[in-house]
Amino acid sequence: MKWRTYPPDVLPLWVAEMDVPLAGPVAEALRDAIARGDTGYPAGTDYAEALAAFAGRHWDWDFPPERTAVVPDVMMGIVEVLKLITGPGDTVVVNSPVYTPFYQFVSHMDRRVVEAPLTAEGRLDPDTLAAAFARAGSGSGSAAYLLCSPHNPTGTVHTPDELATVTELARAHGVRVVADEIHAPVVRPGARHVPYLSVPGTERAFSLMSASKAWNLAGLKAAVAVAGEDAAADLARMPEEVGHGPSHLGVIAHTAAFRHGGDWLSALLRGLEENRRLLAGLLERRLPEIRYRPQDGTFLAWLDCRALDLGDDPAAAFLERGRVALNPGPAFGTGGAGHARLNLATSPEVLEEAVSRMASAV
Repeated sequence: MKWRTYPPDVLPLWVAEMDVPLAGPVAEALRDAIARGDTGYPAGTDYAEALAAFAGRHWDWDFPPERTAVVPDVMMGIVEVLKLITGPGDTVVVNSPVYTPFYQFVSHMDRRVVEAPLTAEGRLDPDTLAAAFARAGSGSGSAAYLLCSPHNPTGTVHTPDELATVTELARAHGVRVVADEIHAPVVRPGARHVPYLSVPGTERAFSLMSASKAWNLAGLKAAVAVAGEDAAADLARMPEEVGHGPSHLGVIAHTAAFRHGGDWLSALLRGLEENRRLLAGLLERRLPEIRYRPQDGTFLAWLDCRALDLGDDPAAAFLERGRVALNPGPAFGTGGAGHARLNLATSPEVLEEAVSRMASAV
């Protein structure tokens, strides 16, 4: 998808896939499964157990496998959880600018999206969130909050205090929280991701996690839905057929990643940190008008291009004149105009070529 969506002369730095070789332990697990002919239906709790062990090592957080469900991927897991706790016409709060499919999937479910925009620095704003929760909970139905943590596209890693505030506001307004934590392992050295369900008071919340982004396994579909202690009964109502969607090879790959892919991930994070510094330096030299603040999470760069005077969608100009494909900012909702999202998980040579082409476009 990344390399075939646009013509061959376009350099693609858009969709969230990384240009990295597959982690050795993951490749070995897949080869072993194929050699055994192990290509049937998935079963068991291996994936949840591997994720729980990883969470314990990296975040000092653990959870029992009986409060989990394997789902096709994080976004479809979000959809299924929202079906459990909201109904048609109910409201889902999001922090714009935010991952574009949040709008698409929520709207297709006949739920109403209410935005609670981030601050100019990409942080959660308590007053804005409280106002959105009040609007969401003002009707007769149920309301949910779709928390993106770490945040896509800004790369913001929410602090313990910010998440505690979210919990207090959600409880006060009767809003159920569903956390998309697909980028949780992709946090720069020295920073720390806080799993939402590790925050006190989140017993009625849910988290969706996966090895997909951190180990570049988007084509091997699988994810885990985790319920807070008081949400376990809701998760138990998830239809049995949802568990038919994950790929068995996906479950094998993700399990191997969480269990044995730590060294590979550490090397990846070092490389991403080098790329963040490289991109910042390249932009400072070639396109100083672009405002870029390297953030603590994800492998995505949120570029403020408003000073270039390229209109609401600078990605269109970079594509047409520079033959570089970025994600258009307006698609991420309020706060996205004049911005573009760049995937920096590539080689230094590709980053240098991309910035050179972007500079030529202006």
